[in-house]
Amino acid sequence: MASNDSAQFTRRQVLGGAAASLAFGFPAIVPSTVFGRPGRNPPSERIGVAMIGCGKMANDYHIPELLKFEDVRVLAVCEVDRTRREAAKQRVDKAYSGKAESNACATTADFRDLIGRKDIDAVCIATPEHWHAIPAIEAMKAGKDVYCEKPLTLTLAEAKRCVDVARKYERVFQTGSQQRSNVFGPFREAAEIIQSGRLGQMISVAVGVPEPSKFCDLPGEEMEPGLDWDLWLGAAPMRPYSSVLSPRGVHNTFPAWRSYREYANGGHSDMGAHHYDIAQWCLGMDGSGPVEILPPLDPEAQTGAIFRYANGVTMIHGGPSGCTFTGTEGILRIDRGHLSSDPGKIVADPLGESEVHLFKSPGHHRNWLDCIKSRERPVADVEIGARTVAIPILGNLAYWHQRPLRWDPQTWQFADAEANAWLDFERRDPWQLPAL
Repeated sequence: MASNDSAQFTRRQVLGGAAASLAFGFPAIVPSTVFGRPGRNPPSERIGVAMIGCGKMANDYHIPELLKFEDVRVLAVCEVDRTRREAAKQRVDKAYSGKAESNACATTADFRDLIGRKDIDAVCIATPEHWHAIPAIEAMKAGKDVYCEKPLTLTLAEAKRCVDVARKYERVFQTGSQQRSNVFGPFREAAEIIQSGRLGQMISVAVGVPEPSKFCDLPGEEMEPGLDWDLWLGAAPMRPYSSVLSPRGVHNTFPAWRSYREYANGGHSDMGAHHYDIAQWCLGMDGSGPVEILPPLDPEAQTGAIFRYANGVTMIHGGPSGCTFTGTEGILRIDRGHLSSDPGKIVADPLGESEVHLFKSPGHHRNWLDCIKSRERPVADVEIGARTVAIPILGNLAYWHQRPLRWDPQTWQFADAEANAWLDFERRDPWQLPAL
């Protein structure tokens, strides 16, 4: 299929095609015996991937990583800004130039134009936070596997829906919490040490990450040519264009949409999606979470929220960067490029054979691709991402509403109706949360 800037799939075609493929049991990847030839990867073993969102994370990380693998073909790029979209296409086309069985990379501004394509097995999503859940859910319902950037979702309802859809449609879903693959530091080693019980009985963990987001108050600017601003906003309220939210053209910065509640949960969620993730991993809480959230006594404070687990462990938003774990036998500190303990032997002594040894990821993208083939769950499975992002969202709600919250991590519900009204937000049509 050539460039599909002009090719449009209707909603019925997309979902109808997905339903048909699922109903008849068509595999995402044809067995290699069908087209395989000795000495090379057959086309049927190559995973067709589409990139959704072509900003800094896609340009600096996802596209270069995906282009490294011989068993992957980036077939399409989706981006609401024309300049970024065309730049991503040119990069992909240049990488595949001269290679056999390669076609021009397709382009579109609307993710719905590509998820109905049968040659696309998986999507990699690197959009702003408020645009994670809908394309991820619709892609899974269309039979695609998903890699989605962290923080996984903007709301608690979105996080729960992503898990439910992934399980119903049996999709492989990797959350972009790369620290699980030991990117940036020895995080797996920290989890092994703590899960082996070297700190004794756990008492608390302090997580040093930035503050919550605030309502957007940016002034309007002249529109960037070639940008579909209405589509960039999606379910968020209509407002004038701002280059702070969507920088002009190809850029090498992390846009400040992360700072505003309409689009993200602030640095609390942005870095919290990394470090709360490690806290959950080390505490053995990948399938659960805190049951009570307390705001700080100072209503102006942007740190200091307390999360209490059912087993009595408390987690505090604040302190040095990364995670500081305190147990009855010592303290362990883990951050990017740093692992230490008091006493020092907690981390210095090698782990014994009888202690905990966790899965060693071959790399975050490689792990995802391997699991697409094996149909196993990746190192940062969708539920892990959902449980992680729930923590900063819960904390933000406690900060914003200045009240304690009782949370049931199994039902994904609060103990009272007022708080349950905050599970999601009032969405702008047609971008309602997709049904299961």
